[in-house]
Formats: sequence, structure tokens, C-alpha cells
Amino acid sequence: MYSGGGGIMAPSANVKPPGLKNVGIEQRLDAQVPGDLVFRDETGKAVKLGDYFGKRPIVLSLVYFRCPMLCSEVLAGVEASLKAISFNPGKDFDVLTVSFDPKDTPESATEKKAEMLKRYRREGASGAWHFLTGPQESIDALTQAVGFQYQYDQSTDQFAHTTGLMILTPEGKIAQYYYGVEFPARDVRLGLIQASQGKIGTLADQVLLYCYHYDPKTGKYSAMINRMIQLGGGLTVLSIGTVLLVLLRRGSDSELRGHGRA
Repeated sequence: MYSGGGGIMAPSANVKPPGLKNVGIEQRLDAQVPGDLVFRDETGKAVKLGDYFGKRPIVLSLVYFRCPMLCSEVLAGVEASLKAISFNPGKDFDVLTVSFDPKDTPESATEKKAEMLKRYRREGASGAWHFLTGPQESIDALTQAVGFQYQYDQSTDQFAHTTGLMILTPEGKIAQYYYGVEFPARDVRLGLIQASQGKIGTLADQVLLYCYHYDPKTGKYSAMINRMIQLGGGLTVLSIGTVLLVLLRRGSDSELRGHGRA
């Protein structure tokens, strides 16, 4: 979808591009992605989506590999976001990029994977970022499960589609949606932590999750002022208590020294 100034605009949740039917994203939060759907990875090996479940959170993107523009922008946005966070693929999360074009082949998936890994340059990425192609029935079942709606234009042999990515829990349930072609690294990091149920990330990340709330309507995290005030108040009380404790101890030490001289 394009803006009047020529730039790419990110569609809002549940908003379809003007003049196009059956194009958009309808959120299916907490829905289970079918694990029995069969695809082929970039090596041509038959795999089931469930083969990637049960380990780590998953960053899922739906594209097609011969897309002339938007899909490359989406993958560039995914790569840039993942590069900006300290989590490592294969250890903290996995990535699935699935084509919704049944004409795409493992060979085209191999080319796209090589292109992205050359840019990403993160240890472990080769074995953790998977590029899948598959038959129409598997594509239909996956896109319906995640609410991804697209439309084929026979006159141009291209697809009209929206853009975004999803984060799945390790069990394959949809945890979050992010819209557009650029994905803030902070949001993706917090999304992965939340999807992992706190199994990855630091104490500071847990504090951020306490202070920030994921808004499904915007696909972003926003500050929860009340929680930040509560946390700030708690830290203030803790600081005052620490200062008073130090002062009391110093007073006790001085009193003891005074008795010693007497």
C-alpha cells in the first residue's frame, strides 16, 4: 500500500486497502497455528510446521519470493529489527519465513535465504531462519489460521497483500502482530520475552514488560503510566528506606564509639 508521497504506509489492524477485497490482516490472537501443515524448506526437505514448535518463540513472516517490492521491504525490516536486539537465533528464538505463492520453489527460497543471511550476519542464523514453500492447501490453511488475507491479480501475475509479522509462542500460538515494513526493536524484543513467558531476557526486561503494555490495535507497546508511577513510587520508598537505614547505622556506630571513649 502506498502513500501519496510515494512512501510505504503500514496498514492498521483490520483495515483493508481501498478498492481491494480480501486483503488485510484479521487478528487471531492466541489461535493455534496447525502443526501438521506440510511445506518444504530451502533444501527441498519436506517439513511440518510442528517441527519448529516446542522449543523457542518464533518470528513468522508471510511473503512471496518473487515479489517486486513490498516483501523485500518486510524481510529487510525483520532483519534490521533482529540485528538490533541482543537475542540470538537458535538459542532465544527461531524465524520462519513462509511463501504464500505456490509457484515459489526451494531454489527461490535458497536464494532469498542467502540474501538475508548475508545482511544479518548473526551466528546461528543459518540453522534458525527457515524459508519455506508449499502447496496451495498448506498455504491456505496457514494464512487462514493467522488471519492473513491476500489476493492474486492474474493480469500482473502478482499478489495484493498487506505487510507485517507475527510472534508465536514456542507451542505455536499467535502471541502478537506487528504491522508495516519496519518493526521497532524494543517491541520485538519485548514480544519475544512475553511469548517465551519470561524464559529469555533480563530483569530489566521484566521491569519494562511491567511498565509497557502491548496494544493489539496498533501492534505496538505503549507505556502504562499508572504502573510507571507505582514503580517509581516504590523505588522512591526503597531509596528513602535505604538512606534512613544507613543514617541509623551511622548514628549507632557514633554512639558506641562515644561510650567507648567514656
